[in-house]
Amino acid sequence: MKKKSLIFGIALLFGSIVFGQTKTQIALLKYSGGGDWYANPTSLTNLIGFCNADLGMNLNPQYAVVDVGSAEIFNYPFIHLTGHGNVVFSNQETQNLRNYLIGGGFLHIDDNYGLKDYVVAQMKKVFPELEFVELPFSHPIYHQKYNFPNGLPKIHEHDNLPPKGYGLIYEGRLVCFFSVECDLGDGWEDQDVHNDSQATRIKALRMGGNILQYVFMQ
Repeated sequence: MKKKSLIFGIALLFGSIVFGQTKTQIALLKYSGGGDWYANPTSLTNLIGFCNADLGMNLNPQYAVVDVGSAEIFNYPFIHLTGHGNVVFSNQETQNLRNYLIGGGFLHIDDNYGLKDYVVAQMKKVFPELEFVELPFSHPIYHQKYNFPNGLPKIHEHDNLPPKGYGLIYEGRLVCFFSVECDLGDGWEDQDVHNDSQATRIKALRMGGNILQYVFMQ
């Protein structure tokens, strides 16, 4: 019953996005372990503004902050996790996040450099039966309003490696998208934070818009 209720609730939220009935809110995920979950403080605000202006979404201009283990997580159809360091989920948080994702929620993890090893281990606790798989360039997440024929755009250099997009797929549905060697969140930030060119920032925002459009329309 809990899973059905969550699916129903999130379906209503998606309908609100599509038909403009309410301002749906997205959230930043707060986690334990010492990592800087609060990195890129202007990124989601700018992404929301871009999606409302360029994609006609009806998102609340202010994002929420939600703890992994909180019941409030079920109020948000899309949650974003970022940072550079350690991530630790307790057993209760692990189960809460799993319930959220299998019930219809979506998690975007953006490695802000140094996050990958920690978050992969924690997500393995959430879905011990699943492995992250690299999404092909043909995946719909790269072909929403904006076309990215070569997958994720490269926003910032880390280890001189190409950007990769990985997913956790549960019962045929993408429930988590993990962007690595890309730094989308940095590209979403105010221009004076990283001094990225406007062209680079637009690429990052368009890819972020694709992610949200995919989540709300899939």
